[in-house]
Amino acid sequence: MKIAVDAMGGDFAPQAVVEGAFLAARDHGVKVILVGDEDRVSKELSKYPTSKLPIFIQHAPHVVAMHDSPSAVLRKMKDTSIKVAIELAQKGEASAVVSAGNSGAAMALAMYLFKTLEGVDRPAIATIHPTLTGSTILIDSGGNVDCKPFHLVQFALMGDAYAKYILKTKEPRIGLLSNGEEEGKGNELTREVHKILSNLRLNYIGYVEGRDLNSGKVDVIVCDGFVGNVALKISEGLWETIHNILKWEAQDNLRARVAYFFMKRVIRRLQKRFDYSEYGGAPLLGVNGNCVISHGSSNAKAIMNAILLARSLAQNKMNEHLLEELKEKEDLLRFNPLRDGKIQDRIGKLPSSK
Repeated sequence: MKIAVDAMGGDFAPQAVVEGAFLAARDHGVKVILVGDEDRVSKELSKYPTSKLPIFIQHAPHVVAMHDSPSAVLRKMKDTSIKVAIELAQKGEASAVVSAGNSGAAMALAMYLFKTLEGVDRPAIATIHPTLTGSTILIDSGGNVDCKPFHLVQFALMGDAYAKYILKTKEPRIGLLSNGEEEGKGNELTREVHKILSNLRLNYIGYVEGRDLNSGKVDVIVCDGFVGNVALKISEGLWETIHNILKWEAQDNLRARVAYFFMKRVIRRLQKRFDYSEYGGAPLLGVNGNCVISHGSSNAKAIMNAILLARSLAQNKMNEHLLEELKEKEDLLRFNPLRDGKIQDRIGKLPSSK
């Protein structure tokens, strides 16, 4: 089992990517294929004792920049590191792909080369967020800005399977992100989705609010990619802001400095829980392949953890389980005709799970 890694993707590539691959191979025995400019990757790799490690290099001369549009990448750009990495997985030469590069291009190429799973219209990005009791999955976290109700239903089903088979949550609690928990809240999209999810064989608990991203009330929060990405960015900046405020307040007087000193151990533990590098990246669920999208500013630790997540997706046969779940429930296929938006006429015909 080999993991293809886009060595040229990210703000600190190829340095951080190569170091992360080295750590994954040395500390966890993962076989890694670094895809990118062979000279630059080899130069970085020479800094580490890799003679006995399962690290390989696949040359790809071109790089997708962060400002490149996904459509331009699909039409014009060949032999880019991200495309070659996905092609390796498509051909079976790698079991999964990791990239910290242009996420839009990664998603577009994954859909184009892997294709989507049967019954899935749009893949979604699933990010993990710390809570008081464990973690919560946010799906979609930025893959799809404009969504129809059926898309969010798919996200709920994919999030449910991810929580079960990767995070080992027995009966994931599913919540729909809205501006309040009351029945009358939400917009047209969320109200339609709420009606459908209430009739599915899922552990759906209803509407949840933004604060529930870290409350531990639910295991999966469903939303469209626009709202999800805003929530993701707020969450990422939360700990950094709190930490900076604590440091600033500690400079105020001697008593505050002493208190901050004795709290350092607790602060480090909190920082570890909120640090995105601890999670590595987010899987792109719904494509017929294993793809992990990492943060653009990923450091070596984040890349290592993204590689471990990619291996976990492959080892746990995430896509096979997802297809089994969908076929067993027949939810996606049953609701497939609803993509024309005619949901209201069919709600009453659905078997209730209540």
